[in-house]
Amino acid sequence: MTDRALSVVRAGALTTVQDRGRPGHAHLGVPRSGALDGPAAALANRLAGNGPDAAVLETTLDGCSLRPRSTVTVAVTGAPCRVTVDGRPAAWGAPVRVRAGAVVDVGPTVHGVRSYVAVSGGIAVDPVLGSRSTDLLSGLGPAPLTDGAVLPLGTPTDLHARVDVAPQPAPPVELVLRVTPGPRDDWFTAGALRRFTSGTFRVSPASNRIGLRTTGPVLERARHEELPSEGMVLGAVQVPPAGTPVIFLADHPTTGGYPVIAVVRPADLPAAAQARPGTPVRFVVARRRGGF
Repeated sequence: MTDRALSVVRAGALTTVQDRGRPGHAHLGVPRSGALDGPAAALANRLAGNGPDAAVLETTLDGCSLRPRSTVTVAVTGAPCRVTVDGRPAAWGAPVRVRAGAVVDVGPTVHGVRSYVAVSGGIAVDPVLGSRSTDLLSGLGPAPLTDGAVLPLGTPTDLHARVDVAPQPAPPVELVLRVTPGPRDDWFTAGALRRFTSGTFRVSPASNRIGLRTTGPVLERARHEELPSEGMVLGAVQVPPAGTPVIFLADHPTTGGYPVIAVVRPADLPAAAQARPGTPVRFVVARRRGGF
């Protein structure tokens, strides 16, 4: 049995393996998946001495606990949380050397939703369609972590983090999302379009890796016929019959039959990954065209 492995002591509410995802397979019905907060995952890899394609662990709200079978470097980024090694405080947002057999505990998030755990060598589960990411919608990739699972690790590289600690953006107190209108904004009333860009929504507890759901003002449709299913993109703001927007995240379906009122700029989506339930959400038009 190889010593390049991690034992999962505590899996947490939802901890998955993620890398930069598997874009380019929408024609097969396969979402892109990958880390929801890409910059935080990339920073964790850099601090741990990994290349940008290495797989990390993405935790949700209550963290996880891990026991390496060999000495490794671990870095935790994303949502701030308490990190300990064998019960002793360790650095968050910085590389930490962990000896074989010690238990690294990534605690509940203090702010935000998702923390990222990089281990030197990367999580070396078998790739599917070129990615090691867990896709909750299609079921591709490794299953979410369970207590007692063992994760293989890759061979450490000679990369050096070049920094001991790096600044990270704070999780949003208010989530401001820049959007490009369309393609189906003409399916909504003029009042709905005004409410979309002037009202305040809130993050719903029903949000997940597939989409960030909201509560708040109802957006009425001007057209009520059935919309044939059409392609969906990352960041699409779909409005289901209840009338409150859903922002599609990394595990989103590749097609959908509800109208898309706008699309969020990709640069704003990492903040959406860290927005807790109840966080205010505002949509700001980044490029105007008829109707807004």
